Amino acid sequence: MQQDVELAKLWAIMIKDFIKKNEIENVDFIASHGHTIFHEPQNNFTTQIGNGATIAALTSISTICDFRSTDVALGGQGAPLVPIGDLQLFHEFDACLNLGGICNITLKNENEFSAFDIAPCNQLLNFFAKELRKDFDENGNFAEQGNVNFEISQQLNDLDFYKNKTAKSLSNQYSNALIDILQKENSPENKLRTAVEHIAFQISSVLNSSENNSNKKCLVTGGGAFNSFLIKKIQAKTDWQIIIPNKKLIAFKEALIFAFSGVLRWRNETNVLQKITAATKDSCSGAIYLS
Repeated sequence: MQQDVELAKLWAIMIKDFIKKNEIENVDFIASHGHTIFHEPQNNFTTQIGNGATIAALTSISTICDFRSTDVALGGQGAPLVPIGDLQLFHEFDACLNLGGICNITLKNENEFSAFDIAPCNQLLNFFAKELRKDFDENGNFAEQGNVNFEISQQLNDLDFYKNKTAKSLSNQYSNALIDILQKENSPENKLRTAVEHIAFQISSVLNSSENNSNKKCLVTGGGAFNSFLIKKIQAKTDWQIIIPNKKLIAFKEALIFAFSGVLRWRNETNVLQKITAATKDSCSGAIYLS
């Protein structure tokens, strides 16, 4: 696809500029997650654009990409991929919550752990912020002005996805179903407020399903961590300690973990966990394009 290559060309320019600006030498490889445009593991396919071969060719640096496909081929969800980093790099926290377009979590309980997508998050909030001519709802200010439509909130919570207790991941397209339901409300502020209520309810339900909640710490990163109203509503529904780190970690935690996942791939070590994705086995995932 043309977009696959054109996006890779753009990223290659940005990577070379970053390396030059920061005077970085001896780069071993680039780890590129790519941009997911299709994700249907139930139909055995997933697609990320941002062609790794093009990045490698234009930067003259070996590039690791396509971290999902091997797991999907093994019958897994191909997601989430960050738990390997959450478990090894952020072991001091009882949970790691990412508030991205879709929110996902890694939960730890003594020697047990689980990870999965919880619900659409910023995909909903940003969509309705655009009705107010904003790219996003800064600090949740518009949502805070709205009222919860409890009838719509109940319809959202009744969706089949939330009843599934097995390994699960969400495609970007799934958010459209929630958007359609929220569109029954006329006010953009009420849509945002109801979406925040839904997201906070689903997240707190996951956190509250574990024991001894008052002593547990949840690290929150991703763009939604900057939404103070959303964070306030999550905290109000749980006794967990909701920890917001510094801005760099909020913005770049997932990038850091994919760099780490690239290291594991480079070493031919496991970077995707069967226990999380429900694949037939652990895998060392990622395609390598040598420079």
